[in-house]
Amino acid sequence: MKISKIKISFTNIRYKSSYNSMKGNRYFNTSGPNIPSEHYTLDRLDLIAKGKDLVYKNRYFTIWSPRQTGKSTYFRFLAKELEKEDYKVAYVNLENYKTATELELFHSFALYFLEFWKIELKANSFVGLTNELLSIRDKKFVLICDEIEGLNPDLFNQFLHTIRNLYHTRDSHCLKSVILVGVSNITGIIQDNASPFNIADDLVVPYFTNEETKELLGQHETETGQLFEDRVKAKISEITANQPGLVNGFARQLVEKNINKEKIDYKDYLRVEDWYLTEAIDKNIANILKIASKHRKFVESLLFMEKDIPFEIDRPSIKVLYANGLLKKGKDGNVEFWVPLYRKRLYKALYPYTNGESVRIAKNMLSESYLTDTGKINFDKLMNSYKHHIQLRGFRPYRVKDKKGRFKSIPEAAMIYSFETFISIFLQEIEGKSYREAYVSLGNTDMIINVKGHEYLIEAKKYYSPSHFQKGKIQLSYYCQRACIKEGIYLIFVDNTVNVEFVKESEETINEIKIKTYLIWYDEEKEFGTL
Repeated sequence: MKISKIKISFTNIRYKSSYNSMKGNRYFNTSGPNIPSEHYTLDRLDLIAKGKDLVYKNRYFTIWSPRQTGKSTYFRFLAKELEKEDYKVAYVNLENYKTATELELFHSFALYFLEFWKIELKANSFVGLTNELLSIRDKKFVLICDEIEGLNPDLFNQFLHTIRNLYHTRDSHCLKSVILVGVSNITGIIQDNASPFNIADDLVVPYFTNEETKELLGQHETETGQLFEDRVKAKISEITANQPGLVNGFARQLVEKNINKEKIDYKDYLRVEDWYLTEAIDKNIANILKIASKHRKFVESLLFMEKDIPFEIDRPSIKVLYANGLLKKGKDGNVEFWVPLYRKRLYKALYPYTNGESVRIAKNMLSESYLTDTGKINFDKLMNSYKHHIQLRGFRPYRVKDKKGRFKSIPEAAMIYSFETFISIFLQEIEGKSYREAYVSLGNTDMIINVKGHEYLIEAKKYYSPSHFQKGKIQLSYYCQRACIKEGIYLIFVDNTVNVEFVKESEETINEIKIKTYLIWYDEEKEFGTL
């Protein structure tokens, strides 16, 4: 048996703003199915057509993706279109059936089938279900099972065997199509359960494109007259990776926080991004943070190590983080972060705020002394102060331990955390600001700081090899160009066993960008050896 998968992408929308209630009929929303008459909605007629075509051909197929990609909207739209052609579509949510018994499952089926198919199900077993459906020939039924991975594993395999058998005889009974839906990779679940299903395709559900995000925002502009600055539209696409739920969430916040503005600008965007990073309580973000914390060392290796990691779905960490929308397969076949917003929240969540080092640093931080007469940062002086701090304190205070005293964090993380703590105290004292660009490449810890109107891009990383060292400078110049910043600071942590001929502090111009390189030497055994 072959089950096909189709790509979907839809907008899920929730919250009605006062701005829209005053000036327009529709609004942005971030959860639940879409109602086009009430919510800004992207047409997905081509995707509806693909789903209809599969049902016309009596195919049983699967659809899966992380949350907030618009699956619920899609199913309901597809169902409405099919019902216009005499199909009866039953929508069953199996999210909370992990411990359900067979009898409880069929009691629920009976309620759903009565509501959607207008039939009274008498069966209380899979064999009985098969016999009842085989006895109905004059109907065209479609069954959509959402959150399929939520079904009791013992029942799941029986369910798959049952619909497989029904598939082979679908021309002689009423169940013309079955659609299995989930946020996890259904292929993996089926393999885990040794199912006889043969799913040939493994397609990822796409998020919006940049153009589709602009189209969605454009609906608000047309209906209300309130505009989004072009840079804001681009930043929304970048920070969300065009994930439908987050696109709508950012748009809602921007509209709500700027009700009376004719044009929403970049400063408005930065305020909303800061809200998402420091205040927003979002169940999907919370779920990602919870899951990532269980794979802390792996996630930190992605954040802080310049290492290509092949995307292999059978690796447990990759499988879990991919299914939950944190990682994806890049064009080169390696792991990449998917949604930059999640990456930023992860960085903050893993940061060891309670190590007490910030208090020590603040006692000796004379921030004004690190500024020139023109208000620019004297990085030579600032970095010398940081080097002195490391000589005194080292990196051990920044290594996170579990309850048994074992290190949960990796050495690279401790290095970056130490510098971030130091620079954050400097910025607090001088009333400067810092924020991260939405880059999703691995091993980059790019930070933009703004002090008295001057901006700098700082990249901090561990030294790995001469080639990585040189490539990093070129990469930093590219990031500076992209962010419209003329000066980049390249901070490299170097093990004292490295040949000094391979790395040197320098000041150079690369692609019209001023790059200043600083080296922080350390003793691997002293800092990260056994306690």
